[in-house]
Amino acid sequence: MIRARRIGVTAVAALAALAGTPGLAQAQQPSETRPLASSTDSALPPGWRVTGEGGARELVWRSATPVPMGDARVEFHAANRLLGVPKAAKDGRTFRLSLEDAGNAPLKDLQVLAGGRRLDATADNSPAGERSSPAPRPAAQAPANAVDPGKPGAYRTVTGEYTLDPVKLPGFSAPVEMQAVVVAPTGATGKRPLALFLHGRHSTCYKPGDDEYASGEWPCPAGTKPIPSHKGYLQDQKLLASQGYVTVSISANGINGQDYAAEDGGAQARSSLVRQHLARWAGWASQPASAPAAVRKAPKADLSRVLLVGHSRGGEGVNRAAMDSLYPAPAAQDGYRGPVRWKIRGTVLIGPTIFGQNPVADVPSATILPGCDGDVSDLQGEVYVDGTRGVSNGAALHSAVYVVGANHNFFNSEWTPGTSEAPSWDDFGEAEEQRDPVCSTGTATRLTADQQHKAGATYIAAAARLFVGGDDKVRPLLDGTGRRAPSADPARVLTHAVGARRGAGLLPDGPVKVTGARLCSAVDPDPAVACLDREAAGSSPHFAWWETGRETGRRAVALKWSSPGAAARVSPAKPLSLSGSKDLALRVFVPPNTTGTKLDVSVTDASGRRAVLGRVQVDGLPGSERTASHWAREVRVPLTAATRAKLDLKHIKSLELTPRSGSGQAWLMDAWGWAPGTPAVRTAALPRVDVGRMTVKEGDSGTRTYRVPVSVSGKGSGQVRVYVLDPETGLGKDKLVTVRPGSNAIDVPVEVKGDTRFAYDVSHDIAVKAVRGAVVGSHRGGVLAENDDPEPTLTVTPVADRVTEGQPLTWRLSLSEAADVGLSFPVVVRPVTEGAELSTKDVDPRWLDEFTGETPDPERPLSALDLWLSVDVPAGSTSVDLTVPTVTDQVAESAESVRLELTDWEGEPQPGTPPMTGTVLDAS
Repeated sequence: MIRARRIGVTAVAALAALAGTPGLAQAQQPSETRPLASSTDSALPPGWRVTGEGGARELVWRSATPVPMGDARVEFHAANRLLGVPKAAKDGRTFRLSLEDAGNAPLKDLQVLAGGRRLDATADNSPAGERSSPAPRPAAQAPANAVDPGKPGAYRTVTGEYTLDPVKLPGFSAPVEMQAVVVAPTGATGKRPLALFLHGRHSTCYKPGDDEYASGEWPCPAGTKPIPSHKGYLQDQKLLASQGYVTVSISANGINGQDYAAEDGGAQARSSLVRQHLARWAGWASQPASAPAAVRKAPKADLSRVLLVGHSRGGEGVNRAAMDSLYPAPAAQDGYRGPVRWKIRGTVLIGPTIFGQNPVADVPSATILPGCDGDVSDLQGEVYVDGTRGVSNGAALHSAVYVVGANHNFFNSEWTPGTSEAPSWDDFGEAEEQRDPVCSTGTATRLTADQQHKAGATYIAAAARLFVGGDDKVRPLLDGTGRRAPSADPARVLTHAVGARRGAGLLPDGPVKVTGARLCSAVDPDPAVACLDREAAGSSPHFAWWETGRETGRRAVALKWSSPGAAARVSPAKPLSLSGSKDLALRVFVPPNTTGTKLDVSVTDASGRRAVLGRVQVDGLPGSERTASHWAREVRVPLTAATRAKLDLKHIKSLELTPRSGSGQAWLMDAWGWAPGTPAVRTAALPRVDVGRMTVKEGDSGTRTYRVPVSVSGKGSGQVRVYVLDPETGLGKDKLVTVRPGSNAIDVPVEVKGDTRFAYDVSHDIAVKAVRGAVVGSHRGGVLAENDDPEPTLTVTPVADRVTEGQPLTWRLSLSEAADVGLSFPVVVRPVTEGAELSTKDVDPRWLDEFTGETPDPERPLSALDLWLSVDVPAGSTSVDLTVPTVTDQVAESAESVRLELTDWEGEPQPGTPPMTGTVLDAS
């Protein structure tokens, strides 16, 4: 099979993975002839190519503009499945993925994604009709809370720094720095709680005086300096220090510069670094004289009261540090193996990543979701809330704090233009010709950098005061009660939560029956099953993509109505108890930019008594096609009506939502019995699951069975869902598994067949997610079967290289032996070295159109088209014919020729393969 492309116009798109359809490139068989891409009908996105040979082949994408180093993971996808995570080149534009990692997946519908955001397509490529409607002006602010944690405290502050010997972390070749800035109260007596900050993934090095240079190297090369990302939270640190906290912000450039090779994106390494610092602070607390000067100037830190604050990948890092402090990681993976001499009371996660979707259920958290995040733009941090439901005892509060108009970077002053030491940028970005109605600078909803940072500092302080200080008066700022902190004005901040004194929950994830609405799946390739249409403007943080194209047990209830009055009923498999609750709290979202959606809420008990609890109104968030604004609002209705109607609140069998608006849509995430208060958090003894990776050679014969390495540590038993991922499609077959320490409940055998034929490496992976009574550390791993056979060599034999016009020129390309995968070989049309060259009027016009999109007129030499042909040898075949069909004309002319050359994917000639020269004689 032969395909073609235009040099400099579109990308080389054919690979061995795309090969496999037999057929010759002849004019009489256009159905079997496919161009690689052309300027008029590109089957694949521009900017793609393939480099290397055999096992060294790489899929390469080059961006037209630099892609700033950020926290969202840049991913290559094909046909709605993950191919792999490419490595970024130093130019910031080029990304490379080994085709060994991609396996045999067909490279169709290639996309580059980061945090759910397309990097290889501009916003104006959205299909017609998907433009966002103008965003409404922000609604009136919520009532002020009785306590405002954004107000500075009574203490003055002192600032200092320390630098210790760097540490070696598993999987990283270069040591990682142990550097930090300390801000502490002066004049404070007794031990003071400790707040530790960890920045996210940002450029690591800059060149003073150069406004453009920012790299991701480590160590920083000569003539450059490390970017002081850890100094970007001084405003937050000073606020906390004025309130009596000792604060430390640690540097993680050494991880940022090396985490591209880490399967977990560096989460375990960041956890290790956090705990390395905490261990030092624990030692300094017991031996103050050994502490650095900056620490000696601070009050003694109380390591029993620790708050961890992480931004972006730093958020995932502190989540893992909280997990590792309670449930130790496997020693081989961990960069800290000492005793745990601290207690983490809570975490604050700012625009965080959560690649493993493995939150720690028994450590309270507040997750700040920036409404205009241009980096982690799918707002996957919502999983730190949703992913804790039902996993443990539910006593820990998990809050989502949605900040309308905030971007990703400006929570860190060292990532903010005008305040940063190194080059920085607005991560949301925009084109002047297409301004975003919500997030472009100057819109009514977009915050300035100062407004955003002030709001962030206020809500960090709120979490500290609740989680560490135990002040329940600040809870209404975080738990969906609908109060605001005036110190954060004019930012519009919305919250919802799970946990704390929420009682029994009605979760669509569990066994439920739904009538009058649709029980939908958060992640599913079938539009009839998925909760949100893939063509909808914007996305939902609740439905952030994970490792597989289809997930089981992650659901919502989708309502859609064209007239009021038709009730949607949700019935759990067993009646639930609302006894002891004050209200029924629901998390519901409606389409962005919509207002006035009204729903009546009613419940029915096991004996059939029914009570209408009240009516709620849900408004959509300001949103556009670039924002994740399908986010649930928390609404509550009192249970007094049910009490008056003498319902048995211990046995509620169904919930009804009855639309009272003319038409609309809504999605119910969950419903809970709610009561005020913050209970003491009880840490459950849970088993911990970690998946490893094994690499094996396929061998020359026989079949060997290997097992995916899985460790289960900790205590007790729990349930996890195990997905066995298909190497070809990326879809997973899943099973609910009960795990306990020492068991081999997750037993996934992998058969590897030995042979002597060339193929690509195949990765047999599994992914694991906690369901109930368990935690998951390293969530993905498997068995990598390495090909150990050489790639076949190629020879070219003329079949008909001297023909009369009207006859086809043909060469046979033969492999030394068959391969188990299709192989592709680029052939470039070169100018002839002597005589007349075959022109666009000398070849079949259908062939010319199929491969180039060009017409014969005006007449020009074939080499002037910058034409590449891709010759594909299907798997199992040993040869294919390369054919150029010619036509008869009425012009008497001398012999004409065409010169074809086998090259690599960079266009360099293949050694040992001379050019193919075909001559066409006049028929007259």
